[in-house]
Amino acid sequence: MKKAIYGIVGFITLLILFASCGYNNMVKLDEQVQSQWAQVENVYQRRSDLIPNLVNTVKGVANFEQSTLTKVMEARAKATSIQVDPNKLSPENVKKFQGAQGELSQAIGRLMMITENYPNLKANENFLELQAQLEGTENRITVERQRFNEVTQQYNAKVRTFPNNLTAGMFGFEKKGYFQAEAGAEKAPKVDFGK
Repeated sequence: MKKAIYGIVGFITLLILFASCGYNNMVKLDEQVQSQWAQVENVYQRRSDLIPNLVNTVKGVANFEQSTLTKVMEARAKATSIQVDPNKLSPENVKKFQGAQGELSQAIGRLMMITENYPNLKANENFLELQAQLEGTENRITVERQRFNEVTQQYNAKVRTFPNNLTAGMFGFEKKGYFQAEAGAEKAPKVDFGK
């Protein structure tokens, strides 16, 4: 009888220890990170969906440099081909995803800069609407990436602090990656209005 009581007390003690080591909270935080990752992918997908319409509008209105349009579509294809499993949001995987999306951002930026040379395009309602949608989507991307980094920071802090790190190690909770600032973002752009 005493052994059974000791066994029950020991079992209850183990449950309390695991609860105090934050397993359930780690699961909750992991779910938040995965949910926020889905939001990040959602806004990137929205941007990707706008690009073919933008390219077709540019092609239809202006005698445009084909190489620029090709680079945009190639960057889009590369960016959409890189998928990251929400259970494997390692720093390396997030960096790889961010790199491909960054290449697409640069290609879109070049496209938008070149369109400034085409007055017919700047007056086209469809182009202006797509441009506004793209700008809004870029803002959403920034917001969702920031939210992702916030929930990831909470998760990473939880799995790396003692005694949670012991529980995290036992159950495979690993540190997740963040979105980083783009290369060169630390330098302010040089503005020259001419003389």
